[in-house]
Amino acid sequence: MMKHEHIKALEAVIKRDHENITGMIIQQDGQPVYEGYADGYRANSAVHVASVTKSVFSILIGIAIDKGYLQSIDQHILDFFPDYKVLPGEETIQKITIKHLLTMTAPYKYDVEPYETFFTCENPVETALDLLGGNKPIGEFHYAAIGGPQILAGILTSATKQHLLSFADQYLFSPLGIDVPNDIVLKSQAEHIAVMNDKGTKGWVVDPQNINTASWGLFLTPSDMIKIGQLYLDGGIWQGTQLVSASWIEESTKEQSRCVQWGNIGYGYLWWLIDENSFAAMGDGGNVIYVNSKKKAVIGIAASFMPNAQDRIALIKTEIESLLDDVE
Repeated sequence: MMKHEHIKALEAVIKRDHENITGMIIQQDGQPVYEGYADGYRANSAVHVASVTKSVFSILIGIAIDKGYLQSIDQHILDFFPDYKVLPGEETIQKITIKHLLTMTAPYKYDVEPYETFFTCENPVETALDLLGGNKPIGEFHYAAIGGPQILAGILTSATKQHLLSFADQYLFSPLGIDVPNDIVLKSQAEHIAVMNDKGTKGWVVDPQNINTASWGLFLTPSDMIKIGQLYLDGGIWQGTQLVSASWIEESTKEQSRCVQWGNIGYGYLWWLIDENSFAAMGDGGNVIYVNSKKKAVIGIAASFMPNAQDRIALIKTEIESLLDDVE
């Protein structure tokens, strides 16, 4: 365990600068060295982990390739939407592949992503396809917070012929002992806000087409987050079973593109690359799954939403990682 004085110092920093953290687990060499909860949340309380959902969804793409549902990430996205009508003269969209969506290197017809459109439309996958392509070049990093990942959700649904939560539960959640019990249907903005602030919410949001949201909408506990991080740290093996191939993890967590506008940070397949030893799933409000392969450490941080939350990676780098060298 972490030393008592280190725990007191860490919790003081969290209380002062990171007040929306609801739960944190730090694990090293497969053993928990710290676990703490706040604001009425407990070990079994799930929170909306926002864009951490993207990294979890990346695992499902890897599993789908392992199982033969997908041939490769070089498949063109329109192969999965045979009824989609491409506008005359629209050529760019026909060249876009799964890999472009995974690496955020697909172009779009907008400069600012139309969040409200995605949250109010009846078919987010089709809406995202309509906004994909245009005159911008393929291959440049362009973070698509909502649309691009939801196209991937449509692709996985088409390829597996299964509901996404069912697929995820069969091949990932149940083997890990993660409880994502049901779909969450949000019919209004008020309902959306209420669900996000309800400590008892568990599940995964679906869009109006009953497709689980790949970019947000998943509720996890810190323990769930630790399991996902440990799975990646251990090369895809969980309790002796290979849940996702080691090659997928290796490719997912090495630089495939680079986000210059947000700190010049590397990007894999829906995973952020922190440095040569560390990678992370990061979500709005400061939700994080952080893996340091050198220190054999996994950190799961769950947080309620707040605008402009303090940088969790900075918290990990300045306050936590150094403590892992002095664990009792």
